[in-house]
Amino acid sequence: MNTQLDKLFNSLETQRHQLLRLANGAADRFNDSPSNNKWSLHQILAHLVAAEKLSIQYLGKKIQGIDSAEDSGIAENLKMIVLKASQRLPLKFNAPKPIVASTMTYNSLEELITEWDHTRAALKMLLENIKDDQLKRKVFKHVIVGKLNILQALQFLREHINHHLPQVKRLLK
Repeated sequence: MNTQLDKLFNSLETQRHQLLRLANGAADRFNDSPSNNKWSLHQILAHLVAAEKLSIQYLGKKIQGIDSAEDSGIAENLKMIVLKASQRLPLKFNAPKPIVASTMTYNSLEELITEWDHTRAALKMLLENIKDDQLKRKVFKHVIVGKLNILQALQFLREHINHHLPQVKRLLK
């Protein structure tokens, strides 16, 4: 795997394991919701898994034609700055409809973790097939900012987890 991709993937995995350590400490409250308008731990984690699964499905399709995809440039770098800022600010967004429709209900935290393990394994396999000269190809499509490259896609996945981390921490207090 390309060293940049490997570094980003390992960072994602470290982040995921830290989040799951927090969640494991509250497995007995997996479905507890603080109120009707707030997500439970189950819903937050299931949302993260669904977002990653859909991202991987899209990437898998686009990577098949990666050599004909355009390279990202300054516009995508600017989009990434906006996207990172949106994820870091304490703003509330509605989850995109395709993600909501694809979000599964799990019987337990263990079942969710198993699904996330499979999802990450699929991501790793996908990343192992990307060549160094393909890193800047626009193969990821974010619902709001549009097409980005694979490095930016992984950065978004990391930012997305960071966006939901305060929610998880509030639930676990």
